[in-house]
Amino acid sequence: MLEVCCEASLLENVTFNPRRLVLLLCLLTAIIKCAKAGLLATLRLVDFNSQRDSEEEDLGFLEVPVSEAKQLPELGPMPEGLNPQQVIRRHILGSIVQSERSYVDSLRRILQDYRNPLMEMEPKVLSARKCQVVFFRVKEILQCHSMFQIALSSRVVEWDSMEKIGDLFVASFSKSMVLDVYSEYVNNFTSAMSLIKKACLTKPAFLEFLKKKQMSSLDRVTLYGLMVKPIQRFPQFILLLQDMLKNTPKGHADRLSLQLALTELETLAEKLNEQKRLADQVAEIQQLTKSVSDRSHLHKLLNSGQRHLLFCETLTETVYGDRGQLIKSKERKVFLLNDVLVCANINFKGQLEISSLVPLGPKYIVKWNAALPHVQVLEVGQESSVKEKDGIAIPNVGSRKPASPSQSGHNKVYLGPPRLFQDLQDLQKDLAVVQQITLLISTLHGTYQNLNMTVAQDWCLALQRMMRVKEEEIHSANKCRLRLLLPGKPDKSGRPVSVMVVFITPNPLSKISWVNHLHLAKIALREENQPGWVCPEEDKKSKASFWCPILVCHIPAFSSRAFDLQLGAAVHSPVQSSLLGFSAISTSLPQGYLWVGGGQEGAGGQVEIFSLNRSVPRTVRSFPVASQVLCLEYIPERAEEEQAEESPTAADQPFPAQPALCLGLQDGSILAYSSLDTGAQCLLTSWTPGAHPVLCLKHNADYLFAGLQNGTMVVYARINSEHPFQRVLCPVAEWVWPGWAWPSRPPAPRGGAFALPGLLRLSWSLRED
Repeated sequence: MLEVCCEASLLENVTFNPRRLVLLLCLLTAIIKCAKAGLLATLRLVDFNSQRDSEEEDLGFLEVPVSEAKQLPELGPMPEGLNPQQVIRRHILGSIVQSERSYVDSLRRILQDYRNPLMEMEPKVLSARKCQVVFFRVKEILQCHSMFQIALSSRVVEWDSMEKIGDLFVASFSKSMVLDVYSEYVNNFTSAMSLIKKACLTKPAFLEFLKKKQMSSLDRVTLYGLMVKPIQRFPQFILLLQDMLKNTPKGHADRLSLQLALTELETLAEKLNEQKRLADQVAEIQQLTKSVSDRSHLHKLLNSGQRHLLFCETLTETVYGDRGQLIKSKERKVFLLNDVLVCANINFKGQLEISSLVPLGPKYIVKWNAALPHVQVLEVGQESSVKEKDGIAIPNVGSRKPASPSQSGHNKVYLGPPRLFQDLQDLQKDLAVVQQITLLISTLHGTYQNLNMTVAQDWCLALQRMMRVKEEEIHSANKCRLRLLLPGKPDKSGRPVSVMVVFITPNPLSKISWVNHLHLAKIALREENQPGWVCPEEDKKSKASFWCPILVCHIPAFSSRAFDLQLGAAVHSPVQSSLLGFSAISTSLPQGYLWVGGGQEGAGGQVEIFSLNRSVPRTVRSFPVASQVLCLEYIPERAEEEQAEESPTAADQPFPAQPALCLGLQDGSILAYSSLDTGAQCLLTSWTPGAHPVLCLKHNADYLFAGLQNGTMVVYARINSEHPFQRVLCPVAEWVWPGWAWPSRPPAPRGGAFALPGLLRLSWSLRED
């Protein structure tokens, strides 16, 4: 057996290079793993639960004893002559040291004040197996941060001479073992809290133990308050390093290391947050299953192991009276599973003394559930499209008691937004009539009081203003209103009856999220969206919502007469609509148009424009171009504040406000079109130097970058002239990147240079001048 020893006194008195220290630990860890390989091979047949509960199980961490009596050193007296940024950086370092000291003390308290007494207590109030579940991976996390403390101590001592800390974070938290131990802790956290809650409810001695420990502590922090700190640790680090980076000047030796450290910590925090979210979803399903009768069909579905939670949120269910007046409202928890929608009542009742120690969470009472294929999102104005045989029960929405057809038809007129939508339709009809009257008035030969073109035009303008007001009222009333059509019990004659339920979402984005999730979940149930492979190991893991790409629809890129054309590129051109908030068709597709280009090499090209404002895209325009389309790029509209600024290339003229869409062709030309006009009139044709084929286009800031087949890149700037879009593109004198500049053009590429097939847009660069 190989033995490795580290003296605590040596570790405390020697100043370590953090990178060498971490490399040494990795080497020792690898040696330990090799020594244990033979033993681990003999334990492969041991049950997983017994492995997890075993005291000997570890991830190969090297336990380093650190003297608790010796705390992290404090910063020495502040030297004279420091600039304001250096003073702030010293204060931030002090905050990092204080925060890390408090965090390590909390981890030690979990082990010394809770785990160790529970393991040694006789008679035991919590079994050794349950203790292992509750305090799983706390010891390993403490080891990670004990090593970080050692390296941090050396940086505190050397701060005034080095002023570097970013590389320490990179060396300490970029290793896979840190992610592994924190991931297992996060995944186990919900199970640990559930076990603690159950023990508090069933074992008074355990509850009394927790209360005594809390009262005896100086800060009165509960066990839950201590155990949640590892989940919050990396967001705290990120905030501190962001402040440090903000006060680190350009060119400082620590700036690049801080940027890398922030990237590492943000990536790590994002992974842990996603794992925590998935673990919480599993816990929600388990809590929902407990509230369902064991004999019910829903209980069997939830226990089948084939149901996973896509989305859940607390919504307000509203019930209306005969004339659309609000009768009552109540909060419900709505669960969207992969094939069923469940609505449950929320019960927060629980023992106060237990809830003060650990969050109990709500209990649910299932009100109703519906198979997802039978759930329909009903937007304002869509009632007329629903067939009469469905028997929609509008009054007393939420009670799921259908009314008579005559009563239903009468009350449908008074239900809030539908009435507003009907008013809007009436105004549209009136405007059409007034416009016809205006045309007739223009044919009058005589002059009559209050019967002339001026009065008629005033009528039209007044109706248009009323329509805009009505549109705003509809949008405001409907942007947080989620209306669902659910299957109800058949009536006495056996006819199917549908029932409408209305939920109020917390905000407009929540409603959009519900509509999209419902639509995508129904599409995911189609046969073409079922995975074509089986992986038992992956099936056991929790997956994120829509983890597999979903096929929404498939349509021919070109008309049947142009099947021989080759698809070159496609780009989305967004178009905002004032009626977007209450679109009659619920669709997961983004609003706007899809431009598709292609053609044949050495021949002409073709462009197809598809409208995405319907459930199924449809072609609205098709036109030929001179050469094969190789790439497309959308240039968005400039913001109002940007339009007010001076142009870098034409200081006396503003940039055009309208968005544009550019095509790169095989013949070396770039065509510009207005993305707002589906009439597809070419606004500008610009030729690249040498007429080389344009392989890629990328827009960033006020520039358009074109990658050519001969390996060169041409940069264009968008400016305005007396006529909008007459000169949207013009060559820039120098080759300019955002944040980068060369004093002269790069040398022309030589023969045989590689083509430039793609460009990547970056929001920031590492080089800063």
